[in-house]
Amino acid sequence: MQPNIASELVASSERVERDDVSALLAVGAGPAWKDLQVETRELAPTETGRIIPENTEPQIVWMLSGSARFDEREIGGNWLRTDIEKGDFFLTAPGPSYELRWKATSLPYRAMLVSLALPVFGRAMRDVFGEDAGALALRDISGFRDDLMSSLMKQLLVELELSHRASPLVVQGVAQILAVHLARNYTVVSGPMRDRKRGLGLPGFKIRKITELMSGNLAADFCLARFAREADMSEFHFSRMFKRTTGRSPSQYFIGLKVERARNLLRTTRKSIIEIGLEVGYTNPSHFAQVFRRETGLSPGSYRRAG
Repeated sequence: MQPNIASELVASSERVERDDVSALLAVGAGPAWKDLQVETRELAPTETGRIIPENTEPQIVWMLSGSARFDEREIGGNWLRTDIEKGDFFLTAPGPSYELRWKATSLPYRAMLVSLALPVFGRAMRDVFGEDAGALALRDISGFRDDLMSSLMKQLLVELELSHRASPLVVQGVAQILAVHLARNYTVVSGPMRDRKRGLGLPGFKIRKITELMSGNLAADFCLARFAREADMSEFHFSRMFKRTTGRSPSQYFIGLKVERARNLLRTTRKSIIEIGLEVGYTNPSHFAQVFRRETGLSPGSYRRAG
């Protein structure tokens, strides 16, 4: 699904570009679109296996309609399945080739594809992280919701309909807001971060080890001693270094992972709220609801209904 930007907007009634899995509906072109490559496509109901070439820019896919069972994997790796529907996002960081396949469960199956110019994203990373920008990397995420990104995509659809009359100020403004939003919310530590007053934070390999350990034990009680031991540090030193690196204390980070997992389960499964609370380590439903509301602004039930 690598964007192949044409020289003019193609209306859906004039589908002149077609490949084996999709038909081009519309594409952004002209001076307004220098920071973003944007196109909409109608996808085939079934794809049994497709290699996506190495990409050099952050890429976003937003599902415009339909639903599907969607699988992806590293070349030669294990398939990972995500059930997707209208409104879901895929975020792909610059990186190597990968393989995907899908089977639509409702039609029409349409998507909006956005590639963000690397210089724009680089400026946003420096704006957000300063000298530490090189120590962070964009995450790959599949099948998630994001209200701000949805509103930005809707604005791009409006400009896309205007073809060459699209506003450069609007499109470039969307690109900059999107870049900063990605930097703030969808990056992970991939190397040492520097605190000019207090030295280095945790090295990338160590922070990944700890956060992966947290992710694999969401149903367990938070145990600072265990994480500090894995980092080969005292609890006090580990807590300070972890917060210096991630911006959150170990316990706050752990709670964030729990709530993120709960949000995914509320949206993608029919499990009861009590079952989901238990799965992420909350035996008291009231406490789970309290924590969830504090982190998201909504109760678990309201979040599920909103989705």
